[in-house]
Amino acid sequence: MLYNLLYPLADQFPIFNLFRYITFRTGGAIITSLILAFVLGPSLINWLRSKQSEGQPIRDDGPESHLLTKKGTPTMGGLLLLLCTSIGTLLWADLSNAYVWAVLLVTIGYGFLGFLDDFLKVSKKNTKGLPGKLKLLGQFSIAAAAAWWISTNTADPLSTALAFPFFKNYLLDLGWFFVPFAMFVMVGASNSVNLTDGLDGLAIVPVMIAAASFALITYLIGNIQFAEYLQVHYVAGSGELTIFLGALVGAGLGFLWYNAPPAMVFMGDTGSLALGGALGAVSVVTKHELVLAIIGGLFVLETLSVIIQVGSFKMTGKRVFRMAPLHHHFEKKGWQEPTIVIRFWIIAVILALVGLATLKLR
Repeated sequence: MLYNLLYPLADQFPIFNLFRYITFRTGGAIITSLILAFVLGPSLINWLRSKQSEGQPIRDDGPESHLLTKKGTPTMGGLLLLLCTSIGTLLWADLSNAYVWAVLLVTIGYGFLGFLDDFLKVSKKNTKGLPGKLKLLGQFSIAAAAAWWISTNTADPLSTALAFPFFKNYLLDLGWFFVPFAMFVMVGASNSVNLTDGLDGLAIVPVMIAAASFALITYLIGNIQFAEYLQVHYVAGSGELTIFLGALVGAGLGFLWYNAPPAMVFMGDTGSLALGGALGAVSVVTKHELVLAIIGGLFVLETLSVIIQVGSFKMTGKRVFRMAPLHHHFEKKGWQEPTIVIRFWIIAVILALVGLATLKLR
């Protein structure tokens, strides 16, 4: 909004030329969302605590320690992430950019589904929230609308194409299958982050690492000079998503202040579904869907652990892991929660560096 209001005045007031720079506006978005998180966080957490007498329901079949350490902690902290990210984006991004609205649609839409899920869990005082089929229907519907909008606003030959890391020019035209593929990416990313969100601070830091990595990607491929130098596919207008991702990082830092062990609040499905969907949508815009699987490899590992566990038990009656998702396996092995969380953060950093390396190794 500030860009749309103030940049046109640059001829009369040269200082407003600053708003032409994505880097300046990204910095503004980071600071804005971070300050908002610090200002709004305590009031929101107190309000959630007053409405949730017993906090987030804890799974009976989960690690036994959670019944002691997690009980009474309020959920729906994702509201803080959604609010701060949205305000930071709306203030500093170019609101005439179609990609900004597509990513916000997924973020807020998935956040709403997550809110319904959390609300049902808290109000019914059990871990069964929104029915799985209904949740997936909502996720796929929102993703379908976003995928169509992204494809419509992307120039050929990229509009329905899949790009591959390590290859300079090769594109696979998916044609009509692009929308289902993009839907799968967004829904898959959303649910992968949701599965990872099981320990204090475990999900939010890898999300910030992935968001910061994609902020660099959107900035580079949205600039034709950098894109040509790196020999990656230039996507006009995608640079504006750098501001959204900056706002997400700022909001994430502010949220981590309250989510660090021992957590004062959980993000819940309100946050995890929204953040995962946002990363998926950004990857679809930038044609870096496969790179998301590398940068977000930690989320992939967590999801695979669940798939392997369920598949093995159904086929053989035996479990591969002591408990799934993967972080619970290490809890069962006796690892302390901070050890698991920090080591998973390290893995997320390593995978992000590998993913970013694909920008040059072509």
